[in-house]
Amino acid sequence: MIPFFVQIKCQLGRSYEVAAALADAEIASEIYSTAGEFDLMVKFYVEAGVDIGHFVTEKVQRLPGIQDTRTIITFKAF
Repeated sequence: MIPFFVQIKCQLGRSYEVAAALADAEIASEIYSTAGEFDLMVKFYVEAGVDIGHFVTEKVQRLPGIQDTRTIITFKAF
């Protein structure tokens, strides 16, 4: 499994709605509320060979209430 993170900027007043939609879709491993430019930090896992870009655009960015995303790809856990 390949882990990666997505920072999500939500439309105003919709952070809890977006977090609930992610949880309901059962695609996220962990969902955190954050302060700053982005509202949520979400950890995902995909099978080796799955295109992360397609996953984010098809499974994450299409959820209602999402304004912007930033994908963070990780290389090694210490």
